[in-house]
Amino acid sequence: MFFGSIPALVTPFVGGRVAEDTLTELVKWQINQGSTALVPCGTTGEVATLTADEHRRVIELAVEQARGRVPVIAGCGSYSTAASIERMAAAKQVGADAALIVVPYYNKPSQAGIAAHFRALAEASDLPIIVYNVPSRTVADISVETLAEVARLPTVVGVKDATGNLGRVTAQRLACGADFCQLSGNDDMALGFNAMGGVGCISVTANVAPKLCAQFQEATREGRWDDALELQDRLYPLHAALFTDASPGPAKYALGKVRSGFPTELRLPLTEPSEASRQAVDAALAHAGLA
Repeated sequence: MFFGSIPALVTPFVGGRVAEDTLTELVKWQINQGSTALVPCGTTGEVATLTADEHRRVIELAVEQARGRVPVIAGCGSYSTAASIERMAAAKQVGADAALIVVPYYNKPSQAGIAAHFRALAEASDLPIIVYNVPSRTVADISVETLAEVARLPTVVGVKDATGNLGRVTAQRLACGADFCQLSGNDDMALGFNAMGGVGCISVTANVAPKLCAQFQEATREGRWDDALELQDRLYPLHAALFTDASPGPAKYALGKVRSGFPTELRLPLTEPSEASRQAVDAALAHAGLA
């Protein structure tokens, strides 16, 4: 259902408000450059700072502009099950194709609690669910065994794995089945991830280098591993540079470099990237041939 290069879209702001025209142009560009799906309202989209109305509107804009050409996977996760259900309902109402649901964070649920959370979401909505496992942010880590349990729910179709543990790809493939969609949540590991059975990446770097990321994913999908390795080497410094300060600060700075006039504004508590981070991004863009 989902594969290839899938940007976790930034949310552009101007004067503290969502810059709707800029977001629309970003979505157009992403599709024209070869992105195979879109993820609005994820971590990279500063979802924690969006109001409920903004969350709904950002998803709506992505859906309207995608016009069915690529699927829209709306970030709908929360540490509150009830809040996640509300977000999923709003996403479905505006036409999202699926929901990306992060493992509940901050309140550190048990494995039984994580499983119950996803069961409740599946019972409340028929929107397809991609589980997002990112223990570095959530503290909680859905185990392979719990993921296999959750994967038996008819609407749970895949996982965005940002554990940084490539062994998980094989373990989850064996536990959840070869048809269970595994997407990398780490750009720098996407080559190994796909070699072990992954089918794509929900990507930060694709915001900035959508064509190169799409070409990289296409090469892995077609088994052109030498081409994929060449693209990996070209993109790797950018993968690293975009996390030299709090994300998505470096990504917005990079977008301002590759798309003239793109607003780099962030919402507190995020602040603009440091000078060292900006220098790292500049060098990485030059290495990739993007500046």
